[in-house]
Amino acid sequence: QVQLVESGGGLVQPGGSLRLSCAASGRIFRINDMGWYRQAPGNQRELVAHITSGGGTNYADSVKGRFTISRDNAKNTVYLQMNSLKSEDTAVYYCNADIRTSITYRASRGYWGRGTQVTVSS
Repeated sequence: QVQLVESGGGLVQPGGSLRLSCAASGRIFRINDMGWYRQAPGNQRELVAHITSGGGTNYADSVKGRFTISRDNAKNTVYLQMNSLKSEDTAVYYCNADIRTSITYRASRGYWGRGTQVTVSS
């Protein structure tokens, strides 16, 4: 009953910027950590950025200084601001969130969005 939907992907020139959004909806009590992953054809899915419920962040070395992850807890939304984009950033970007769905049951589990395509090309 939880859905994560990414948006904001598209085609951008090298050096350009995009802002990805991921909105969680459905039966949500609490969202713990959230993250952005990406996967190019033939490659493994890799972590791009991670943010804790308290706002702590970390990034893959390849995107440090260029990407910024943030979240709006009131909107159950996580963002990825991508600047100075490179061709090697081309991939499908996936949102992930660890979500507790019950007010009385403390267990949480990970959920995935279906992805949004980011293509960096001239």
